[in-house]
Amino acid sequence: MAEQPGLAELAETLGFCEQALQYQFHDQELLLRCLTHASIARIRLDSNERLEFLGDAILGAIVCDQLFGMYPDKTEGELTRVKSVVVSRTTCAKISADLGLERCLQLGKGLADHESIPLSIMAAVFESLVAGVYLDGGFDAVSVLVRRVMIPEIERTVETSHGKNYKSLLQQLSQKSCRGMPNYDLMDEKGPDHSKCFKISVRIGADQFVAAWGPNKKEAEQRAAQNAWCQIQGQDAPNAADM
Repeated sequence: MAEQPGLAELAETLGFCEQALQYQFHDQELLLRCLTHASIARIRLDSNERLEFLGDAILGAIVCDQLFGMYPDKTEGELTRVKSVVVSRTTCAKISADLGLERCLQLGKGLADHESIPLSIMAAVFESLVAGVYLDGGFDAVSVLVRRVMIPEIERTVETSHGKNYKSLLQQLSQKSCRGMPNYDLMDEKGPDHSKCFKISVRIGADQFVAAWGPNKKEAEQRAAQNAWCQIQGQDAPNAADM
């Protein structure tokens, strides 16, 4: 979005955001701050950075509560692994993209002129809006929003981890199409030793497929395999990581 939008354009943008969230803000200035990146803010306190900090905590609490209720037979370790994927930067950015929030962001000229918005900014705006809905409408309002967008991500993460074996499905598909055996390349890893996340990409012959993050190597490989399996069939990669 260009710098300094007109009032009519700004009102249209805020209205689109509210429609995407299925929530109408009482405080429009708060909504605007949720969407304002530091690159265009007069001072950093006018940007969404503080809101991102609060939203991250609220998002984690609601997701934990949802997981605790949905999966009474899962251990603390299993719940933690699912949560780490669901509240990850990659998933938050995906939700922002699914909601079309890139058209709502208020960015400085340097960022606004780029063809694609960095994943970190897309993730941050979702977390900021979580905080904004909480401050504007209370915990019940933000709980409705978070559960609506996160339950499908929770179910997809659990299915990928404990349901379909995409590594096996991908091997069958690649052999059937005479592509050769899939190889799993470790692209990156982050976090302390007790809580690392891993970024893995599938390579089949000369083809490298979209990488995926996971809370351990096994789950990262499953998510990367799902990406490759979908891409071979002409579908979008469901677990796209920042490449």
